[in-house]
Amino acid sequence: MNPAHRLRYSTREIGKFLDYFCTVSERRKVHFLWRPYLHDVNDDMVLEAAVAGRCKYIVTFNLKDFSGVERFGIRAIPPGEFLRLLGVKT
Repeated sequence: MNPAHRLRYSTREIGKFLDYFCTVSERRKVHFLWRPYLHDVNDDMVLEAAVAGRCKYIVTFNLKDFSGVERFGIRAIPPGEFLRLLGVKT
């Protein structure tokens, strides 16, 4: 089963969240290239964006491919854990 199908939010609620997320986001230029660093080289751009944005978390269902991001002060966590950190009941 697709992990997204386990969410208890409607497509409309997810869309509203993403709209909000985009309005509070800041555009950043990526100045660092460590490629290849991660197991899946297609995920390196996500790591670079997270470092440039000084993110604390990379929220993903694909935790194994983000192994080692702790070196950059970032934790890879699943969406449910992130929602719990935000105080959202899941």
